[in-house]
Amino acid sequence: MRIERVELREVRLPLVHPFETSFGRETEQRVIVVKVQGAGVTGYGESAAGIGPWYSYETVETCWHVQRDFLIPRLLGREIQDPDELCELSAPVRGHNMAKTGVEEAVWDLCAKATDAPLSRLLGGTRDRIESGVSVGIQPSVGALIDRIAGFLDQGYLRIKIKIRPGWDVDVVDAVRQAFPDARLMLDANSAYSLEDAPLFKELDAYALMMIEQPLGYYDLLDHARLQAQIETPLCLDESIITPEHARAAIELRSCRIINIKPARVGGLRAAKEIHDLCRSGGLPVWCGGLLETGIGRAHNVAIASLPGFTLPGDISASARYYEEDIVDPPFSLNTDGTVSVPDGPGIGVTVNEDRLEACTVRRQVFRL
Repeated sequence: MRIERVELREVRLPLVHPFETSFGRETEQRVIVVKVQGAGVTGYGESAAGIGPWYSYETVETCWHVQRDFLIPRLLGREIQDPDELCELSAPVRGHNMAKTGVEEAVWDLCAKATDAPLSRLLGGTRDRIESGVSVGIQPSVGALIDRIAGFLDQGYLRIKIKIRPGWDVDVVDAVRQAFPDARLMLDANSAYSLEDAPLFKELDAYALMMIEQPLGYYDLLDHARLQAQIETPLCLDESIITPEHARAAIELRSCRIINIKPARVGGLRAAKEIHDLCRSGGLPVWCGGLLETGIGRAHNVAIASLPGFTLPGDISASARYYEEDIVDPPFSLNTDGTVSVPDGPGIGVTVNEDRLEACTVRRQVFRL
């Protein structure tokens, strides 16, 4: 089909609770929603870049610039038969995976709707429910953290991830493990440590953790391999895996035993699927992480997480975990068994509420033939 119209919207949504990591504290989510139209069909995608270059070098401003000036001009007016064609269209642009993801996701949604197929099926998904975990940011006190975790476990979440940083690590984990001896628990350091901290991670082996996510540099594979060889707890890589090539290198170097796949980080659903396939062939379990996406980005994450290699609970929580009012209907909710249902309607399977979208839009630009 021919791409006739593209729209960018910068959206701001307040978070229900502040979310703090080793990068800092967030009180609202800023994303770019991409809307693509052709042959009377509309597809939606999301670029979940933050306000600052902390998790990634990309920001809302860089995404807007790259989409407006480079990606959309290459897309507008093109005949698209398969969303995989977006990889060729965007290949001349180096990096800027979050910018690419918003555009590519919108085209995936468009193509799925045009064929009246659920996006999950188009990607090769096999599940109608995915196991849900929750990520808990750094809290004002250990007691507050334990209270937050207790609330999430009571809601039925199947896995708890807590953020750590130097000074908020072993003692915190000890207190959490004593409070919840049977909880499926993992840690996320967001690159806050170095290989010199190996003794600390050896100490964490005692706490029966599912994994430790991204303890060392965001660019690193070699030191992660050295650390993994010294500890029993599986390492999981996040920021270090930005392309399928990075995943292949990590597997060969034995830099980790688990990989977190975020479509936004790796450049979209095709790259996410390729990494999934590599890991499945290499015997590494994967799970789907999150970047506090709205219901649009969350729907894409749910679709990719329905693939068979996603065997660990992801960070795909209910919409109410982050937002009082999401921009999709129905919002995502947690089932009584701790899972999130995979929508079975065409495309992303949820309806974007245009009134809500308009209400939280702070900037908009339309591109037409």
